Amino acid sequence: MSPVGVFDSGVGGLSVLAALRAELPHERFVYFSDAAYAPYGERGDDYVIERSRKVTAQLIAEHGIKALVVACNTATTAAIHLLRAEHPALPIVGLEPALKPAVATSRTGHISVMATRGTLASAKYAALRDSFAGSAHVRSVPCDGLVKAIEGFDTEAIATLCARYTAEAGPFGDAPGEVDTVVLGCTHYPLVKNELQRHAPPTLRFIDTGAPVAQQTRRVLAAAGRLADGEGGLILRSSGDQAVLEVAAARWLQTSPQGTTATSA
Repeated sequence: MSPVGVFDSGVGGLSVLAALRAELPHERFVYFSDAAYAPYGERGDDYVIERSRKVTAQLIAEHGIKALVVACNTATTAAIHLLRAEHPALPIVGLEPALKPAVATSRTGHISVMATRGTLASAKYAALRDSFAGSAHVRSVPCDGLVKAIEGFDTEAIATLCARYTAEAGPFGDAPGEVDTVVLGCTHYPLVKNELQRHAPPTLRFIDTGAPVAQQTRRVLAAAGRLADGEGGLILRSSGDQAVLEVAAARWLQTSPQGTTATSA
């Protein structure tokens, strides 16, 4: 059975991949990190569209993927509509900041969204945010530099930036006007959730999209008659430093993927 393709600008999509593997243990996955062209979140739409097209084409040509998960909020907002138009036979699942479940669970109606500047500046995000204008107050927090710090395993920078952006997302609490729910609107951010929690009260809820995306991928595969029932597997590919991706996978997936030959797009 052909694999499911998953791609991100770097290692952030591993947070989504972890949820996918938990939900779909019999599936084979090929994960592509476009690290040589990262970060997407601080680039323009044209750049992200070009890279998304090239990575998708490579995953189809080299791996014959049966479905694609765009494990990147920025790539989803900029390019998923074009990818779906250009590959109508390929089921494609994308991401968006988890505002709907955040609004549903918030007690105060005050929510902060931590995301890249590219995601927060997109028309798709604006429409999503505005759709909840009557039911919640949404604060957008651009987290410049955090993706780069995570990609570089820069512990000091991660700690500094998490402290800064968590402070900007507050004030936190259960009183009127206080934020009780934070949406992690970039796939990199769940990888440093523990560090973010260090700067927030224990009652603050952090919500990301990993589990919902995995569940949607199962539904899409089932509808297309493409669910696998064999032994699962994982291949890692990168347009950048393959060793960095392998170290990140070992750290955040607790796995030893096979077939981790470097490649580029």
